[in-house]
Amino acid sequence: MDIPVSYDLLVIGGEMESSTVEEVRKHTWVYLTVFGGLAMLTVLTVAVASLEMAVGLGVTVAMIIAALKGSLVASFFMHLISEKRVILVILIFTFIFFVLLIAFPLSDFLDNAGKPNVP
Repeated sequence: MDIPVSYDLLVIGGEMESSTVEEVRKHTWVYLTVFGGLAMLTVLTVAVASLEMAVGLGVTVAMIIAALKGSLVASFFMHLISEKRVILVILIFTFIFFVLLIAFPLSDFLDNAGKPNVP
């Protein structure tokens, strides 16, 4: 049993997004390019893992490749590349909070530096 709903009710609160064929092709090309980049980085990860190198260097290289792959996924598949202003505000807030969390214990440590630890 279907209830007929007018088109006007479907677009309340926002407009329906209309995409042209060119826009769809552009987005498809971007997604396929990102997929190709992820595939190449995965092959690079496997190739680096098969090399004989120090453990620390191997972990560092693997983390760099993983960060690149994660940034590709977050930027394009999660559409964060178009949210630059929000991300900048969040990063600034995070940096300020980080500085405060480091500054308070550091100031206490510097005030008590060189003093005997007597309760």
